[in-house]
Parts: sequence; structure tokens; C-alpha cells
Amino acid sequence: MSEDNQIYIPESFMALFLQPGRYKPTAGHAEVSARYELCEDMAHMLTETAQNMLFSLGVTEQDVLTQCLRGLQVEGSVVSEPESVWVVHRLAELLNWPALMSLEERRPDADASAFD
Repeated sequence: MSEDNQIYIPESFMALFLQPGRYKPTAGHAEVSARYELCEDMAHMLTETAQNMLFSLGVTEQDVLTQCLRGLQVEGSVVSEPESVWVVHRLAELLNWPALMSLEERRPDADASAFD
């Protein structure tokens, strides 16, 4: 058995490669596995940065996650938009923070422009 076949890819990540109503991913196992490893590594690498942002900037966890998402979605990013959302959700999970809420779900008094 090759090493690639031993990597567990969560359903939440596999869903990024499934079209609605389909069961076959839009990419091969090797590509999905490589993308998963990149995204998982990215989430782990961002943990220290996110914790430092929370402490040094005095903002909320949601603000930190929002800024990380914005950073991952800049032009030329190594991850796609759906992958960036997955990375930020995984980052929140790793830090035991609440998952990133959409701007509509956030409190009306929250300062969404904390980083602008």
C-alpha cells in the first residue's frame, strides 16, 4: 500500500471536490490528497500567527479568523477560495475557537473593519 492511500481525508475536505448530486470527486485521489496536505499544513502553520494576532491586536477570535481568510483569498494565493474557507474552519478547530461566522451572522455591534 502506498503512503498516499494511508492519508485520511476528512469528508469536509472531500466535499470541496464533489459537485452537488455527484459521488465522484472532480479530481483524482493524488491531487485531492496533495491539496488536503497543503491545506492541513496551512491551518497548522497559521495557529501561532492567529494566537499572536489575538494577543497583540486585542481583537476577537472572529476578527482574527476573518483576517486570516482575507489573507488566504488574495490574488495569487496557493489555495482556492473554497479551500481557504476550509483552512480557516480547520484553524478555528485547532485553536478550539468558534467557527468563523459570516458577516451577516456576526453581532451588529462587532467591528468588522478592525483590520481595514
